[in-house]
Amino acid sequence: MNLTYRLATEADLPEIVSMLADDKLGATRETFQEPLPMAYLEAFRSITNDKQQELTVVEADGVILATFQLTFIQYLTYRGSIRAQIEAVRVKSTHRGQGVGTELFQYAIQRAREKGAHILQLTTDKKRPEAKRFYISLGFVDSHEGMKLAIS
Repeated sequence: MNLTYRLATEADLPEIVSMLADDKLGATRETFQEPLPMAYLEAFRSITNDKQQELTVVEADGVILATFQLTFIQYLTYRGSIRAQIEAVRVKSTHRGQGVGTELFQYAIQRAREKGAHILQLTTDKKRPEAKRFYISLGFVDSHEGMKLAIS
């Protein structure tokens, strides 16, 4: 499959939110309806106006198959390095298991290198053991224990 990558446009937003909502966990936290809730458009505009963030769509023959968001975090440790955080990785359910996710990550890793990041990190929900196995197969290491605090 010949995949292409590009930054998302506002016109892509319904397709992106549809993918985010199309799994067990996403269905409990996303609201896919048309028109989309304004919060999605506001978030999209915030992401696209931030030079340290990239919301990318993955296409084949002009059809969006996947999406992900990269955030580049400048920090002082590691001699003032940059780390890349990958979030909201989704492959359309109709295209899972066909290598799209693997190619997506190869692209994301290369993109992080191009931006000067020394590490690419992610989190995955403990309710998604298959995702964790996939990330490990790509070379990600379960090296840290992540913690979150819901504040709203």
